[in-house]
Amino acid sequence: MNPCNKKQFEKYLIENFEWFHRHPELPYEEVQTTARIRELLTEAGIEILPYPLETGLVAVVRGEKKSVKSNEQSKGACREADISDKENRVSALRCDIDALPIVEEAEVPYASESKGRMHACGHDLHITAGIGAAILLQERKEELCGTVKFIFQPAEEESHGALKILENDVMDDVECIWGFHADPTNAVGVIGIREGYVTAAVDRFVIRVQGVGCHGAHPDDGIDPIVTSAAIVQGLHSIVGRNVNAFHPALLSVTRIQAGTTWNVIPAVAEMEGTVRTMDREDRILYEKRVREVAERTAEAYGARAETEWTAGPPATYNDGRMAQICEEAAEKLHMKTVPEESSMGGDDFAYYEDRDTMDRDVPGCYVKIGTGVGNPIHHPAFCVDESVILPAAEYLVELLLAGR
Repeated sequence: MNPCNKKQFEKYLIENFEWFHRHPELPYEEVQTTARIRELLTEAGIEILPYPLETGLVAVVRGEKKSVKSNEQSKGACREADISDKENRVSALRCDIDALPIVEEAEVPYASESKGRMHACGHDLHITAGIGAAILLQERKEELCGTVKFIFQPAEEESHGALKILENDVMDDVECIWGFHADPTNAVGVIGIREGYVTAAVDRFVIRVQGVGCHGAHPDDGIDPIVTSAAIVQGLHSIVGRNVNAFHPALLSVTRIQAGTTWNVIPAVAEMEGTVRTMDREDRILYEKRVREVAERTAEAYGARAETEWTAGPPATYNDGRMAQICEEAAEKLHMKTVPEESSMGGDDFAYYEDRDTMDRDVPGCYVKIGTGVGNPIHHPAFCVDESVILPAAEYLVELLLAGR
């Protein structure tokens, strides 16, 4: 493998991409994946930091370019800009590595060899482009001021894998972080970029309604949790239209209702489950409060009781304006097309790395989409990445990491 030989390096990346695709592993089970990443980075002479992670790892490339205390550009030196001491600057790139419990239907010769598992979200691309970027940046370390950490993160699909990384001091010295995602809505190599919120905060709720069971022919002998649950569902959906600013993106979905075991018995208990997605911090707090109130008070009106279990997921992902500008400039330098990145009510635990509630400080971040060829959406059993995007994606990431913030 010679990164200076573009064709040879592209072949190397594609071969490894196909290996990762054939060997998908679920969240927190990415043992083979981690070992393979470690092997490839070690062979390339890239330092692996000794964090005690069960799966996933953190690698580092240390720059050799010296800064100068001047606004003038100088050969072999960084230009002084936003950060006064660029030689000590630390940035990071997050690459998620887990797969999904989906039976693959993509007709590719390197299809999943693990029954019921596949890389349906493009994390095989994320791994390979991250490895490629690390190798290319190592080759260009004389152009790099400061240090770059490559975070190969487990369990993004479980939505809390980032917190496993953050149990260590990985981010303590990091000043900004980059993230990226495969995008099957755009042609190969098209970069989606937007300043501001690009993914939503993701929260889950479970509401248990306690009534009184009775014969289906004598509902007056009991308290019907099914009728009560129907009223709660109606009330929950009024939160979006009556409690939240109409200009704030937000949604609530009840995705499961379960009650009863047979046709002629009114059960004693019903249970519903759903999700809330918000981008505004105050809206997120309001939703939890209102979901509890609507459930409890509606149940009370029907003579029942309701208990709400609320599970907070990742916060919303916010793209820093300066970093979004760097993304545009890097794409222009590489003659890659850019489009406005679509904001999504989906979530990504990348947001934990830049969340001040998690980090106790603001860490600027930027999360871009890289077109993988228009096709089936992510999480679809026939999702497929066009392999011609792998090397351009790695080269693009290198430009971001060299630019810093």
